[in-house]
Amino acid sequence: MSTIRVETPVIADLGKLFKAHGLSKKSVVLFDEHTRKLFGDSILKQLQEEGFQFKELVVPAREASKSFGVAFRLYGSMIEADVDRSWNMLVVGGGVVGDLGGFIAASYFRGIPVIQLPTTLLAMTDSSIGGKVAINHPLGKNLIGFFHSPELVLIDPSYLATLPQREIYSGMAEVVKYGFIADEQLFSFFERHFRDITRLKEPYLTEAVKRSAFIKDDVVKKDFRETDGLRATLNFGHTFAHGLEKLAEYRYLRHGEAVTIGMVCALFLSHNLGFLNQESLDRGLALLRKFLFPKGVLNRRFLAIEGTMLLESMFSDKKKQNKQLRFVLLNKIGEAFLLDENVDDQQAINAIADAQKLFSQELMR
Repeated sequence: MSTIRVETPVIADLGKLFKAHGLSKKSVVLFDEHTRKLFGDSILKQLQEEGFQFKELVVPAREASKSFGVAFRLYGSMIEADVDRSWNMLVVGGGVVGDLGGFIAASYFRGIPVIQLPTTLLAMTDSSIGGKVAINHPLGKNLIGFFHSPELVLIDPSYLATLPQREIYSGMAEVVKYGFIADEQLFSFFERHFRDITRLKEPYLTEAVKRSAFIKDDVVKKDFRETDGLRATLNFGHTFAHGLEKLAEYRYLRHGEAVTIGMVCALFLSHNLGFLNQESLDRGLALLRKFLFPKGVLNRRFLAIEGTMLLESMFSDKKKQNKQLRFVLLNKIGEAFLLDENVDDQQAINAIADAQKLFSQELMR
């Protein structure tokens, strides 16, 4: 399983760190256009000073980069550079480049080691950890991929200072998720310090990143291939979210924004089915009301959607089994479970309607 390192600067003594983990000093370094501009010079200078041999690759910073076409081009660049099985891949960026780089590392020469250097809050606490790597298909997101655990996850919270506010809030969706599903004390921490974290204040930011990252790592270690339902609880809100993302063509709605909406839907579904009491529902909704959405996003991408349309889109989600949707619900704050039995379509539609009503009220405030 992965070794997670959280500190500033996290790239100090990379040579020693790689050696300690049996990694060669021959690295393919994958950036997206944004991370190359922001961090590329300092990272490549560090590698050069420590005697690394490296091949730099850069992809567009958009969801469309998670495609066979982009992967095929990168394979070609690596082959032309004589990259073989003795190399590793250092992936620098958010969820898109992390997924793409992990997919390439898992498949190139039947698998080379991957090191994740996440630069967004979402990637630091979720997508870089756990070894699920994938590319998209026109019929659904993340449908084609591998389980390929990173050798190292290198997290430097100072990188988050470069992010716009929208990306911070998008990442916070995956952060608060851990309080909902696994740790009521962490949830209370988020209730008290949500604004401190979104404003990148220390020590609250690093504390939130560390605790979130290690919760995910612990869940992954216990259920790496999602065989007993534990790892599936990490998908709280995601069944609704992936349906929303598909309707938004993976362009107009950030993943974390979709997850925030999805968690609201999942809270209502948990309550409506009799699992979550009113007090816990109110508490969960109060935290999610703290999230900020860009003007117009809710109106255009959620409030105008018919529940039946969203439900149909949700059926493209890879998490369904036997043509049935799988929902992660809450018994209480800090305790999630994967519902084994089928949820009636109307119950899911009712939860969507409840969430739309809540957000409509928020927009009128």
